Amino acid sequence: MKEISLAFLSIVSFFKGASAQNTNAVKVATKVKSEKHLSSSVLLWMLTDKPRQSSMNHWKGSHAQIIASNPGLWQYRQIHFAENNPGLWQPIKGVETTIPQNPKVDGVADVTLKSFFSALQGKKQHKLAFADEINFLKRSILYVAYPKKSQWYNAAGDDTKIEARSMVFFRQKEGVSDRDFQNFINNELTPTLANMGLLKELRNKVYNPWKKKQWLTPNVLHDNDKADQFQASLILGFANKSEMEKFFNSEEIKKLSERIAVFCSAVHAYEIAETITFVKDGKHIKM
Repeated sequence: MKEISLAFLSIVSFFKGASAQNTNAVKVATKVKSEKHLSSSVLLWMLTDKPRQSSMNHWKGSHAQIIASNPGLWQYRQIHFAENNPGLWQPIKGVETTIPQNPKVDGVADVTLKSFFSALQGKKQHKLAFADEINFLKRSILYVAYPKKSQWYNAAGDDTKIEARSMVFFRQKEGVSDRDFQNFINNELTPTLANMGLLKELRNKVYNPWKKKQWLTPNVLHDNDKADQFQASLILGFANKSEMEKFFNSEEIKKLSERIAVFCSAVHAYEIAETITFVKDGKHIKM
């Protein structure tokens, strides 16, 4: 209860400096430290002509071991979304918060590189992985975030137990500039969430403009209509599912949503069923 009260005071204090309709992002100070990383999100849709779980198992099985052997990776996590995912974010007027069910994303390859030069490594692994995608994937979309747009906040210690997570995708509102959107996600929304003191994990990414030619693996689809594209994401971690539900249904998030509506046309908050780490701190974790 004390944590919730402190979080609410943080939101109230923030809104003293930013009216709900102010289209200029407000820089929010935070004492929570963060690290910048070169990262990407590969959104994945499983085959529809076989059981979904069969494809998910293939992804976290032999395919994961191919990817994890790439020497250029700093971290490689698989984020498996729950099959039933209507959307965790509470309704916001004028913003799409209900996740369209056809097609909804099945999971995300959460990839962090050691450096820009790492993209040149792992050619052998890439070749094997690309050939294997046809065995479990129907479609994949790559989004890239440079270090100044991708941060991991030290919301809790490395040994903190996290039993529930959500990945939230944001679509930029028409008429909002790229700069204002980026400033909102990086300098206003994320530090405001960090200051609430409720999250056990907090990572943000503001994606570079999507380019199909960045990810043209054979035998799977890579279509991504402009109206369907995302421009940012958050990964949120919680002590348990009950804490996650309280967070998304809270008055604090309701108030913060007024600001989100100024910059975003869609907020899709997926419930994560499983997060599996195969590479951590540059080291392959043997399963």
